[in-house]
Amino acid sequence: MYKLLALDMDGTTLTDTQTISEENAEWIGRAMEAGITVCFSTGRGFQGAIPFAEQLGLETPLITVNGSEIWSRPHVLHRRTLMGAQEIRRLHELAVRHAEPWFWGYAVEGVFNKEKWIEPADGFDRLHWMKFGYHTENDAIRESIRQEIESWGSLEITNSSPWNLELNPLGVNKASALRELCGLLGIAMEEAVAIGDSLNDIAAIRECGLGIAMGNAQDEVKEAADAVTLGNNEHGVAYAIRELVLKGRG
Repeated sequence: MYKLLALDMDGTTLTDTQTISEENAEWIGRAMEAGITVCFSTGRGFQGAIPFAEQLGLETPLITVNGSEIWSRPHVLHRRTLMGAQEIRRLHELAVRHAEPWFWGYAVEGVFNKEKWIEPADGFDRLHWMKFGYHTENDAIRESIRQEIESWGSLEITNSSPWNLELNPLGVNKASALRELCGLLGIAMEEAVAIGDSLNDIAAIRECGLGIAMGNAQDEVKEAADAVTLGNNEHGVAYAIRELVLKGRG
């Protein structure tokens, strides 16, 4: 009997047009009616996640920025883990050196990117950072960046699409956040379900009692999962809840 359902957003709960289908909304509601705590677990920041939580009527915990923020309920912060300004400086210098990739940084104060960076451009210490990311469809450049960051040994490296890299403080990921959340709720990880599509979902999919990959998930995610559902444009979350999470309940 599962007690917690952690849903990734982009590529999972949301369609490619950034909407929640009626089918997904209906079955998320049914899961809640069955007594399951449903929460979003996303790489998005709070501001990008909360409208969809409100749409579904979720007054439940929320995991944002790949686990750098855990909210005990909407607008009530339980814990936030920051990245050092020096790490952000190194990541930004790496982006500038490669020139081609789009890049962005999540700070408590806002989201900054290649076209709208902080002012002054080296004022890293003025902000409270949580995540940095790169996007490029050039596989060689992306792999070069990944290998260099990996050599530092100080950051969690994941992605939220095959064309990006996302960096969080070492040890901070959706699984670590879910472990903490389960502790707060008095739930064992074996009683939790995680559904996702990208590398930032893998740790949670492996550690939860039931890990489900989307039909559109990256191959590595599917290999790590206990089951694979339909795609995000085919109401895959609804199918997973109906066929895998609630099946067999009275």
